[in-house]
Amino acid sequence: MRTHTGVTDVPEDVALLPTTRRSLLHRIAVAQAEGRAPSLVAAVGRGGEVVWEGARTMTEGHGPDGSVQYRIGSISKTFTAVLVMRLRDEGLLELGDPLEKHLPGTGVGEVTIAQLLSHTAGLAAETPGEWWERTPAGQRPELADVLGEQPFKHVPGSLFHYSNPGYTLLGSLVEAVRGRPWEEVLRAEVLEPLGLDRTSAEPRQPHAGGWAVHPWADVMMPEPMEDLGLMAAAGQLWSTSRDLARFAMFLTRGDDRVLSAESVREMRTPAAPPEAGNAQLGYGLGLQLLQVDGRSWAGHGGSLPGFVAGLWFSEADDVAAVVLANCTSGLPPMTVAGDLLRIVAEAEPRIPEPWRPFREADPVSLEVVGPWYWGTTPFGLRLGADGLLELGPLGVTGRAARFRPAGDGTWVGLSGYYTGETLRVVRGPDGSLSHLDLGSFVFTRLPYDAGAPVPGGVDPAGWRGIG
Repeated sequence: MRTHTGVTDVPEDVALLPTTRRSLLHRIAVAQAEGRAPSLVAAVGRGGEVVWEGARTMTEGHGPDGSVQYRIGSISKTFTAVLVMRLRDEGLLELGDPLEKHLPGTGVGEVTIAQLLSHTAGLAAETPGEWWERTPAGQRPELADVLGEQPFKHVPGSLFHYSNPGYTLLGSLVEAVRGRPWEEVLRAEVLEPLGLDRTSAEPRQPHAGGWAVHPWADVMMPEPMEDLGLMAAAGQLWSTSRDLARFAMFLTRGDDRVLSAESVREMRTPAAPPEAGNAQLGYGLGLQLLQVDGRSWAGHGGSLPGFVAGLWFSEADDVAAVVLANCTSGLPPMTVAGDLLRIVAEAEPRIPEPWRPFREADPVSLEVVGPWYWGTTPFGLRLGADGLLELGPLGVTGRAARFRPAGDGTWVGLSGYYTGETLRVVRGPDGSLSHLDLGSFVFTRLPYDAGAPVPGGVDPAGWRGIG
């Protein structure tokens, strides 16, 4: 049994403790042994750095490291989603646009781009005909071959239904808008700017071979490795644990060369209901979302014959974990990656950044901070050092949200119930602060302030006791 673990030149402030590294190694060793994986590689990122790498393999004297490619399957969808979000940010399309506006002639053009990103377009999970992951792409030369004669299984927008053909359409959308192949656009706009030089559509040495391990015997056979053709945007990519850890950290904080922090935050915002039978697992825009013991994780899993992959990251903990293996089944990479993330988050909680005052506080922002009331429910509104307004209930249950300035004296919701909603300051005839309007909800400085236009009015007799 061969073990590889550790990285060099990790900054001291993010380096992991020896006990944590030992726990990570133990977890992947158990996973490789119990999952009967020919090989397994893993990586953990923290503070923008890859801080740990580990691997286990059946081969004596030779083991993979963070530069060995594995096929990552549906994690490719997250890369495709990033490309679509770039098109949106450039003003070339809107997420609410029907597909037909930019990619005519598919026969499913009434579905929106957002529905395709969030798997709520109602399309079939798989292509018609033979299993596309194990058959030549020449069997599906056109989008009509990917969609089939009956592409819809559900009413668009009615529920979450994972769809591989849906992401094929998104890949074709990228090609139609950019006028270049999906792979070429991905390389120029995402891989090269982020330095992911070991991520590619075709395998590059060194890379792992894909294997099927017999479910009832300790024997195995090689799996075929087909080019996916039109389905590439749904699952074609090869990558490494090191590249994917870096990609995951980009998804936690953004990079203005690719996508802003605000746009990657939007990708992590729930856009579809939880999967049936799993209330903890939802979906954003190209990302799976998970609630674990009060923590919010985002990421994606992937599989193709011979390979399984898992990627999770936590913005709050500033930790990302990746697990890749070259077996068709048996090993749950998303579970193992989640375990690695949890080990680091619990053993070495994130050290907060030093408090620093806001450099240039907007006078209007300062004017509106403090206590507010929605009816009789107390809320606090504060200005963070990042320039965002943070609204939250005080001592009671209620809706919390963060708001960014829109540049016109209003703020736009970034989280929770108020995502996308507008927060406005309303003033009286004399210019004094009257109330806040948040999606038609009136917040006043006093509970049911008679001087503010509270919907339904306020009893003229005011507050009183009984007797």
